[in-house]
Amino acid sequence: MKIRVYYEDTDAGGIVYHSRYINFCERARSEHFFAQGVIPGDGEKSGFVVRNITAEFLATAKLGDMLEVKTVIKHLKNSSVVLRQEVFRDDTRLFGMDVVLVYIEEGKPRRIPERFIALFENFNA
Repeated sequence: MKIRVYYEDTDAGGIVYHSRYINFCERARSEHFFAQGVIPGDGEKSGFVVRNITAEFLATAKLGDMLEVKTVIKHLKNSSVVLRQEVFRDDTRLFGMDVVLVYIEEGKPRRIPERFIALFENFNA
């Protein structure tokens, strides 16, 4: 997914706030689902929640940069998935994170429904 850096994403010096990289990755994950015509959950009682994020801040992006978020699946288990997401400017890797998502129903971990498993597997296609 391509993302343009806007003024709202930056500090007074035009450098992207560290938390925005996580936002960019979240948008890319959501857009992957939306592009398939799927909402990443079944409404108010179920969906994916973040259990853990391990992040690496490697270089900075600036106002006006065009960035690309790339996502691959690392592990897929019964109720969780680990994704590797990286943000690039051209060929320069700026940010990387491993995110653990858990599927929950009514606040408890549950088996990921088959329709979502197929969507996650498409990240590697």
